Amino acid sequence: MNRSTIAAIALTATAGLALTACGGAKPTPGDKQGANADAYAPVTVGKGFTTKGGNINVLMSSDFQTLDPGNSNYVQTANVGQLYYRTLVMAKETAGQPPKMVPDLATDLGKASKDGLTWTYTLKKGLKFEDGSPITSKDIKYGVERTYARDVYTQAPQELDSALADDSYKGPYHGGDFKGIDTPDDQTVVFHLKQPYAEFPALVSRSNTAPVPKAKDTKLDYTNHPLSSGPYKIKSYDRGRSMKLVRNSNWDPATDPNRSALPDTFTFSLSTAQATISQQLLANSDPTAITLDSNGGLQASDAAKLNDPKVKKRTAAGLLGCTDVLNLNTETIKDKDVRKAMALAIDRAAVQVQYGGARFGKIAQSYINPAQVGYVPQHTDLDPAGKPKLAEAKKLIKGKNVPKKLVYGYADTNARYKNVGTVLQQNLKQLGIDLQLRPIPAANYYTVLAGDQMPDIARSGWCGGADSGSVRTTIDPNVGPSLDGKTYGFSNIPRYHDAKIAKAMYELRGTNGTSEELGKKWATLYDRAMQDYPLVPLVRSYTSSVVGSKVRNAQMGYFFGAIDLSTVGAEH
Repeated sequence: MNRSTIAAIALTATAGLALTACGGAKPTPGDKQGANADAYAPVTVGKGFTTKGGNINVLMSSDFQTLDPGNSNYVQTANVGQLYYRTLVMAKETAGQPPKMVPDLATDLGKASKDGLTWTYTLKKGLKFEDGSPITSKDIKYGVERTYARDVYTQAPQELDSALADDSYKGPYHGGDFKGIDTPDDQTVVFHLKQPYAEFPALVSRSNTAPVPKAKDTKLDYTNHPLSSGPYKIKSYDRGRSMKLVRNSNWDPATDPNRSALPDTFTFSLSTAQATISQQLLANSDPTAITLDSNGGLQASDAAKLNDPKVKKRTAAGLLGCTDVLNLNTETIKDKDVRKAMALAIDRAAVQVQYGGARFGKIAQSYINPAQVGYVPQHTDLDPAGKPKLAEAKKLIKGKNVPKKLVYGYADTNARYKNVGTVLQQNLKQLGIDLQLRPIPAANYYTVLAGDQMPDIARSGWCGGADSGSVRTTIDPNVGPSLDGKTYGFSNIPRYHDAKIAKAMYELRGTNGTSEELGKKWATLYDRAMQDYPLVPLVRSYTSSVVGSKVRNAQMGYFFGAIDLSTVGAEH
């Protein structure tokens, strides 16, 4: 999922700002100390807590991009969304591990036909919306149909849509019946695919399949109060300021073993400065507080405080499926040799310091990693330790038309991203490039990156797509073609489009085979695409997040990159 991804996820701060990639990782709070300590082991605060009641106060520096499940491609919305909406399948988090697909509204992970072209789901009995009305298969279908109205929902997730038959469908507001889904009765949902798709259960874990009753659809206003199918509902929402979730009395826990729903309420403060969030959490000013902000809201100047024993025991941590990259806009930086030279000139070890150092993240050589299904070795000329290769970079651009000025855009709520820009300024100056830094309001950041104001260089993060264990759901969104294969895809921030590679990826989408077999083909094509340097991988994140002293079951979501709201509880 992008904007991170993008949803997008960034990284956290470390206790040793002097650390670089060659400095080695240090044991993190909660780890076993000693020679065999795993520096990237997960840490859960208050594990095993089961008491219901109390309130969790979520401190955030900005509002959610959207709360509409049909218009969200963001991990923060997915995290809070699991409190007020359910999907056919759920990606259940476990700290430090890729999520596991489990049934949610459906009775199982789906039944595929022999030819793999249909998947059938049966809804559990007794499912209701917050107003007491029954959840039916037609509500699931309508929820998916809305995401096809891309003229209305510009950030709608598209992985599921691209797999379904009926590309000509334009959404429910233009008329016509959607042929990609049948609902033979109120309990049955049948998906029709263009070709078999091995990871299909992961696709229906996305917010597309959150049920939306047609009669309650208020289009863009739906973000203000999406009708709840989960354990909580929205009591109040003052955009940009605050939100409160309370229990949904029509949620039946017997149908939902995946969400503990421990607190009575969740309150969200949506305009707290990150520096204030960091101070409040470290000082334990609010014993029930957490944050969903990237890096746990921590500031670089506060990093050493993580070594305080009183803070350590309140620090949840875990290795994420999230990697940060720099996107090089291929429409403005057209020469692949120039892009490669820029990539080689970047001091990624210095960038890592801005994220907090080696203790909280590994310098990455690729968006994909060996733990993913279908991985094949990737090739890069980037230094594994993150050091620049300036001589090689200068040799590449000799005689080339190198742009004199470029723009780096960054989200304005995090000083870390601006500081990364300062590093890039110094690096690219060595190539004769004057890099200008442009702040972008965080609430609109990924909208800008998806639009015609995309800067020449922009950071983004990706947490593995619908199935973080599969290489396809990382590769296809980030460098793959559009749904028709004719241009770059929706989440393809660098606008990368090589005709031959795009054609091969487009054809691969419709090829039969297992996830492992097809994954190897995707990974091979991705390796080829990366020789054109549309992206510069930075750091794979190990994130720490300090919580209040009364917060329990606080685990770091591998996909969410923040405290998993479905498990957290409060001592009271």
